[in-house]
Amino acid sequence: MELKEFLDHLNQGLPVKKDSEMQQYMTQMAFEAMQITCELNQSYHTPEEIRHLFFQLTGQEEEETFSMFPPFTTDFGKNIHVGKHVFINSGCRFQDQGGITLGDGTLVGHNVVLATLNHGFEPEDRPTLYPKPITIGKKVWIGANATILPGVTIGDNAIIAAGAVVTKDIPENAIAGGVPAKIIGDVYQRTGTRRK
Repeated sequence: MELKEFLDHLNQGLPVKKDSEMQQYMTQMAFEAMQITCELNQSYHTPEEIRHLFFQLTGQEEEETFSMFPPFTTDFGKNIHVGKHVFINSGCRFQDQGGITLGDGTLVGHNVVLATLNHGFEPEDRPTLYPKPITIGKKVWIGANATILPGVTIGDNAIIAAGAVVTKDIPENAIAGGVPAKIIGDVYQRTGTRRK
């Protein structure tokens, strides 16, 4: 199996069945990701080295404005897409098989979890994995310990409060918090400025 074939399967939202060729390839890719994240997390690296290792993990062209504080873990890596001026703080865990996109200027707080896979709900289907993408807009701020679940889109400029569990889409300029997350404010009403 080739990476492109695997990504095409995932990005169409097709299931990954237990003991299938897709599942075996997913496991192989997880061990490759572990090698890179182990190197990233086990010793000191300069900001440039961190950036190089992150983009080695994702397979994207290196973005010079990206920055991150390790540790960072993912069990795939090849379906993470970051824009310009993205910052990821320490302790984050991305499960990116379903696809994770972080828009320009996104700030990701400590210990944030982005999970793009669900198991089947029925016990007989529990080993099957169902991918759905997470799409984060531009200039989004995700607070510490937030969890974003599969299929969620967060609009530009939104703020996700610390500890929130986001199960549904959040519109642009909204402030969302709680478990499950609900809209609790508006960025521009809170700051007293006008929308741009």
